[in-house]
Amino acid sequence: MSTGTDLHTLTGAYALHALSEEERALFEQHLSGCESCAEEVTGFTATAAKLAAAAALTPRSAMKQQVLHRVTTVRQVTPFALRAPSAVMPRRLLPQLVLAACLAAAAALGGIAVWEHNRAEDVAAQEQQARRQTDELVAVLGAPDSVSRRVPLEDGAGATVVVSLTHDKAVLVASGMARPPKGKVYQLWYDRGGTMRSAGLMDADRTHQAVVLSGPARSASAVGITIEPAGGSPRPTSVPLAVVSLPV
Repeated sequence: MSTGTDLHTLTGAYALHALSEEERALFEQHLSGCESCAEEVTGFTATAAKLAAAAALTPRSAMKQQVLHRVTTVRQVTPFALRAPSAVMPRRLLPQLVLAACLAAAAALGGIAVWEHNRAEDVAAQEQQARRQTDELVAVLGAPDSVSRRVPLEDGAGATVVVSLTHDKAVLVASGMARPPKGKVYQLWYDRGGTMRSAGLMDADRTHQAVVLSGPARSASAVGITIEPAGGSPRPTSVPLAVVSLPV
């Protein structure tokens, strides 16, 4: 990015996480005070989610069994003899070494077939949940009646709440949020008549994310964000980092 770059033109790159850390920090400073850019980022985020959903492919139903069968028949790579310190490992051997290490670790944990079977079931469940959340995310962000409100957070971070009354759902789009302290998590809340009700947890390992809040949005007046112990709390235990009035 040159010094003459118009920051207003970076909304698309920002929504696609295509900026460097330096560019992202500079743009987020601008974003905190530019309502038109905030609206564009929300729109581009919705479009990116739609494109991702449209390009997603459902694997063949037989693929799982084929993978599990192949796992039981793959022979481990014979350990390589130690080489002299001056020798250089050919690049083509690196994937084989990685595969061998993974297979050895799996066997040590109780058997490759059993481990892969359980893992495949976990992945399938996670994939189904992720697809459902993506569908909800796309529906809310792309709804004709969706409205949004953005608030700045500390250190240039920001949070945008998007609400659709048609779907009775709200989405929180966070950008540049610092990771919570070890053993902590960001928790979302709905303010319902002055009582804070849990609306889900954010991914502690992601600084940019879009989260569909759990529960109906129609009866809530605001969304809050707090830092809670890992796993969440039944009620807030810390001062909210932000409280965003729902734009409905």
